[in-house]
Amino acid sequence: MSEWWREKPTRPIPVEGGLRARSQRGDIARMWWSRRFLDVLESLGMGGRLERGKRYARAGQVLSLSLSTSIAVAQVQGSRPRPYRVRIGVKAFTSADWAEVEQALAGQALFLAKLLAGDMPQDIEAVFADVGLRLFPDNFQELSMDCSCPDWEVPCKHLAAACYLLAESFDADPFQILAWRGRGRQELLDNLRALRDRASAAEPDDDGEPLSALLDTFWGSATAPSSMPPAPIATTAPDALLDELDPLPVTMRGRPLAEWLRPAYRAMASEEESP
Repeated sequence: MSEWWREKPTRPIPVEGGLRARSQRGDIARMWWSRRFLDVLESLGMGGRLERGKRYARAGQVLSLSLSTSIAVAQVQGSRPRPYRVRIGVKAFTSADWAEVEQALAGQALFLAKLLAGDMPQDIEAVFADVGLRLFPDNFQELSMDCSCPDWEVPCKHLAAACYLLAESFDADPFQILAWRGRGRQELLDNLRALRDRASAAEPDDDGEPLSALLDTFWGSATAPSSMPPAPIATTAPDALLDELDPLPVTMRGRPLAEWLRPAYRAMASEEESP
């Protein structure tokens, strides 16, 4: 009777059209967040066993990989005709947890701007830590793995291959990490925009009142006659017109004609003002 764990290792069945890791040399995972995911797995003592799956990931032995809330599922072709089913599970955050996280993210302008631009802020883990959460699972209470292959080690090479491709999917879309924890991209961004808009509407003016409270009265107060002081009435000297004219080349008794006309202009103005 043969014992499978003592048998000579066999080669995996080659796959056409499988999911192949983009990185064919060196490290897999380029962005800080996907690298952080692999670092966490290595910190749990999986580092040596993860390397076993790198060849599978680069050879395209992973047939499919899908991610949803709290679980990633893959099919990996090994040495047997039937592909193995792989699952990588993580504990999803509750709605109350996410409400706290979103409130904290919306309160930091730089984080909010980067997320709305589709980027993962470098220090986002600190935001989760401030509300008592860990973005990346760092213990076996929050992370679970299983494979339908007969290998008892975790991770086996099939699980490891799926982990590497999962890290590369995080490279392409960092929001998948958040979706794995229970908050999809669109829902997160919609909630952050709503929090930002509410905060902007509640910003006080110089007198301490929210701007939204002034919208109903802004235009009315600007047009109400009683709210504006009366405009001052401009007064002009009656003979000012003579100063606007070029000097007349006419003199009477040695005086310019304009000087003889001034008393007449002033007299006429006095008669119009008298009751």
